[in-house]
Amino acid sequence: LLSVIIFTGGFTLQTFNVAQESIWLLVPAWPLAAMWYISTLAETNRAPFDLTEGESELVSGFNVEYAGGPFALFFLAEYANILLMNTLSTILFLGASHIPAFPELTAMNLMTKAALLS
Repeated sequence: LLSVIIFTGGFTLQTFNVAQESIWLLVPAWPLAAMWYISTLAETNRAPFDLTEGESELVSGFNVEYAGGPFALFFLAEYANILLMNTLSTILFLGASHIPAFPELTAMNLMTKAALLS
């Protein structure tokens, strides 16, 4: 992430968007983007990093202890974390394109790219 910050010249998300007006940072920094994506998969407990115990008798890992409301809240928090990391990855490497004539398309563009990363 430090190399990407040096590429853009700042740490704010607005600086990342301004730096990517001509070309996405995914193109010049594709090895960094690949490492970032794999680390976000591991951090958000996505496959193949989801069952760290690795035993075949585990059905769903440690969350079989939860039932009802706590189970739903636990998984909502996990999927919110996944969406947050995908949105951050989109801003860092794919750029949130801004069209001045249609500002509502900025959020649509950002969320479409984040959903494709899921």
